[in-house]
Amino acid sequence: MLNIDELKFDEKGLIPAVVVDAESKKVLTLAYMNRESLEISIKEGRTCFWSRSRQELWRKGETSGNVQHIVDITADCDRDALVVRVNKEGPACHLGTDSCFNDRLFEGGAAEPFCVKGLYDLLEGRKESLPEGSYTTYLFQKGIDKILKKVGEECTEVIIAGKAGDKRETVYEIGDLMYHVMVLMVEMGISVDDVLSELASRHVIDHKVKQEKMT
Repeated sequence: MLNIDELKFDEKGLIPAVVVDAESKKVLTLAYMNRESLEISIKEGRTCFWSRSRQELWRKGETSGNVQHIVDITADCDRDALVVRVNKEGPACHLGTDSCFNDRLFEGGAAEPFCVKGLYDLLEGRKESLPEGSYTTYLFQKGIDKILKKVGEECTEVIIAGKAGDKRETVYEIGDLMYHVMVLMVEMGISVDDVLSELASRHVIDHKVKQEKMT
């Protein structure tokens, strides 16, 4: 494990910290830490930076509530930059967006890897813009009753495929179910983080139950 003394802070005593969403792998922001803010971050398990504009410590979320819980911190090979992986509560940017990096400068031909949050963001965009001819638009326009009906239908399809022991068909139907569930989430304002937090709380409970059974 690397020691803080091995890091190379610049002439102002700062080191750049690239903050990344641990789940989506999306870059959230670029901030700076001094030794004190880094020590606080490690001690408290949440990001604390050095504000260059205000010349003071800045605990992310202390006023907005958009806290970033640290998963791990990794230094680069030169020991002069950090990557901080976090689980975040709320937007990372002060403008209210998920990430500070939103203004695209160049777009190549490589396909962006799929992620659940990426699909959620796409569905949110569909609800906002309602592009003509889109099936997702159709669902949002029909409303909650239609969306719930489709979720119920897809649940049935999963059960039928699973009962038949058809793995390929079951995977296909689970994909349909997950899509319609996420449409429901967007319609109801339920975020991916809301669901992940619920699953995480159940994981802790399950872990405790297992420990009790072993004692």
